Amino acid sequence: MRELNEVLQDWEAVIGLEIHTELTTLETKMFCGCKLSHDDEPNTHVCPVCLGLPGALPVPNRRAIEYIVKAGLATNCEIQKHSMFYRKHYFYPDMAKNFQTTQGPVAFCMHGRLNLEVSGRGAEERPACAFGAAEAESLASASAGAVGLSASMARDLPEGAGQRGRSQLSQPSHAQAESADLVTNDLAPAAPALAGLASYDTASLAVPERRDDGSYTVPIRILRIHMEEDAAKMVHVGGEEGRIGGATESLIDYNRCGTPLIELVTEPDLRTPEEARLFMEKLRRIFLTLGISDCSMEKGSMRCDGNVSLRRRGSTKLGTKTELKNLNSFKALHDGLAYEICRQAEVLEEGGEIYQETRHWEPSRKRTVVMRTKETADDYRFFPDPDLAPFDLTDEFIDHCRAELPELPDAKRDRYERDFGIKRADAEQLAGDPDSGAFFEEAAAGMTGKAAQTVANLIVNELAGYLNARGPEATVATCGIAPTQVAALARLLAEDAVSSNQAHEVFELMAASGEDPERIVDERGMRQVNDTEALQAVVDTVLARCAEQAQQYRDGNQKVLGFLVGQCMRESKGSGNPKLFNELLRNSLS
Repeated sequence: MRELNEVLQDWEAVIGLEIHTELTTLETKMFCGCKLSHDDEPNTHVCPVCLGLPGALPVPNRRAIEYIVKAGLATNCEIQKHSMFYRKHYFYPDMAKNFQTTQGPVAFCMHGRLNLEVSGRGAEERPACAFGAAEAESLASASAGAVGLSASMARDLPEGAGQRGRSQLSQPSHAQAESADLVTNDLAPAAPALAGLASYDTASLAVPERRDDGSYTVPIRILRIHMEEDAAKMVHVGGEEGRIGGATESLIDYNRCGTPLIELVTEPDLRTPEEARLFMEKLRRIFLTLGISDCSMEKGSMRCDGNVSLRRRGSTKLGTKTELKNLNSFKALHDGLAYEICRQAEVLEEGGEIYQETRHWEPSRKRTVVMRTKETADDYRFFPDPDLAPFDLTDEFIDHCRAELPELPDAKRDRYERDFGIKRADAEQLAGDPDSGAFFEEAAAGMTGKAAQTVANLIVNELAGYLNARGPEATVATCGIAPTQVAALARLLAEDAVSSNQAHEVFELMAASGEDPERIVDERGMRQVNDTEALQAVVDTVLARCAEQAQQYRDGNQKVLGFLVGQCMRESKGSGNPKLFNELLRNSLS
């Protein structure tokens, strides 16, 4: 197959995401009082409601509704005061009642938007031809009929559930699939029922522009965020990579069944795998800041389905999409989409046909394989849940949720950049994790400029590396390293008391012992020598011993200076300041 960058010169990838997030910080399930369980013994937190026994009646979790409203407000969605729950039917081996309770055509949160900043090597995935007028036409054609509903569902909507132009309802959304796939081609009867989903105008789509450094900002529209319940956890014993194929038996843990789950569905505004990865990373930072989920992709509390189709550059007709199911890491999302784009291009260029199907990404083999052909909305047999009354959210309820919103990652990033003077990339990384952000603010209190940047470097590099080496259970809050210790180490670096290499060693010793970095440096004789007279003597000794390399430098070989600095450090047993050695060597060799 051809490389991704080569393929994207000829083909346009139209990508939409469905991101599922369990509300793991709640105490109970969505429709019953069972405890949310993550690591308990299987099937120990179940009841007649989450097992779907006859006569059991669901009761919605109020706190879960607050969480989804906060998620909608944080992603610039319109909060719908009136919405309903529906039943979605097809064969559910992991759902005892054999249907899923989910939201209908009008979700709690509709029509949001997040701006995505793409820079560095990732920005190179989007070719130059995917900007300007061509991209404006692409967005408009991909967004035609941004919301699709089955006619039968639309007829069930209550009076006044929303007003929206008929032109928006002509065709199903490319991004919708699985629980968001409420579509048929016969949508005209749905238009009057959707009157009110107002300020969603595809005619004024913002088009990204590439900046001089190659970076760009692209607005990604959010079709909806709806609430549903998660299914049980299935474990396939003996199958390859945990799949059912080849398994000898399948086990079901109903503890997870009924867990509150929100699903965010984007519009088909993404054009590269890197944009998809960055969008999911940004959404994860927002949800972590809101405190609604642990967003653990390793444990499955946040996962993603990616929908992608190809069309020739300049074409306005959408291709046939495939769905990549249950991608559980940022790398899997990027690599799976990249492979699927290249696979589809190869099939189409050889005269083959792309089938609408759900595929599985096999990371060990770096390929996608077919799981099943895609169901349509009619296969799901949606109808309003007769056991759950429609929701009417009050202004007071929505204002209460808005008042509880914390400072969001983008605003915090801008504040760190403005008030502390640190690099934007570091500010974004710190602001995206509530614990890291709080740690930084305490460690860098009263600092600006270089001092604050040194603190940021220690947290982003040393602390993050230390935690990663100890696995997903290690956190900023539990690692035993205090902000005051990092601040003290930053001061030693600022004073040139230790080198960056020494700082790494001091950090490891500090983390292991809990001792103050000043004490570690003094007890181990690690404090750098900054006495120019003493260092000059070392330089003279090295130059006398390395006359050949000294002459090479004088003859124009600048690279040899690094070798000479290394010899000076060895001669001083690592105690000399390498910056001063560099300066003294240049002066001596001039």
